[in-house]
Amino acid sequence: MKPGVRRLIEDLRGARVLVIHPRDAESEALIDQLKRIGCNVRGVWPPPSAIPHDIDTVFQIVDSSEDTVFPTSSNDHPLTLVAIVDYENPTILKRLLDSNAHGVVNKPIRSFGILSSLVLARSLRGYTRRLESKVQKLEETLKARRDVDKAVKILVGLKQIGEFEAYELIRQQATQKRLTMAEIAASIINAQETLGELGVLGAPAQARSSSPVKQ
Repeated sequence: MKPGVRRLIEDLRGARVLVIHPRDAESEALIDQLKRIGCNVRGVWPPPSAIPHDIDTVFQIVDSSEDTVFPTSSNDHPLTLVAIVDYENPTILKRLLDSNAHGVVNKPIRSFGILSSLVLARSLRGYTRRLESKVQKLEETLKARRDVDKAVKILVGLKQIGEFEAYELIRQQATQKRLTMAEIAASIINAQETLGELGVLGAPAQARSSSPVKQ
């Protein structure tokens, strides 16, 4: 068994699972199988208004009711969602897509296939989280670069220096204050905006233009 697969299966032991499904023989079969896998499971019906914070995986039935609310993930509370589908029609398929589920279990529920669905769903959720993290870092990098470029242009206009000198000033300030260049750039931008709103930056030029010309 490959190390990655072994780790995925080992992670299931102690996984905190919530089964959102009417209490019947099928939900009990699902809960029993999840317990055999090693998960910490509890069932609930009707659907709760919020997912308990200690839950990391949700099995939820998908029906045609527009009132059904599917759990959403956040950085503070990442969730793996496995949809339980009773039958297939356009309405159910749309609800399934709206749920953003990471895996699907078809009814009638049988013990066979639950482990595979759970492993694949948690693997997909982990892959999605890694992609989201990379996208967030790229967005932060692009924003930082835009802020530095904007701060450079501000310094060029205020100090009448070249772009290289302005860039070096920002870099030196970041080194001295043990901050990132993006943080220094943001402070320059904020200061320039504040002074502009107060009319400080435009005051000298206006004063000179309004002063009387000596004869």
